Amino acid sequence: MEITYHREGDYLIPDLKLSDTTEYHIGKYGRMRKRFLEENHRGIYSHMLLSETLWKHLAEIDEESNEMMDRLVRQMAKKEGVTEQLKSDDWLCWLQKMNSIQSRAEEVVLHDLIYSL
Repeated sequence: MEITYHREGDYLIPDLKLSDTTEYHIGKYGRMRKRFLEENHRGIYSHMLLSETLWKHLAEIDEESNEMMDRLVRQMAKKEGVTEQLKSDDWLCWLQKMNSIQSRAEEVVLHDLIYSL
């Protein structure tokens, strides 16, 4: 393998290029996953970073987490009878129940996807 260099002032800098130059959208859950790996599993984080799989992994986790949140919120709301009718009749009750549902759904997502290996 031959490495090429370019000169910057008195220094020779290697011409390194990433093989995956895709721009990934990393949202809330992707950033949480990154922080978890960085702080608790440095070996896995470093390996994924050096093998150029980290950003794709974070984007996949973020997308999967958002899909799981949407699905769980819909299922829990249906099971608990939180409907549009309740929203129009008693919006404060609807808001309280939806906040509770979202909190519980996020706990499941964090446990199953973000803070697990």
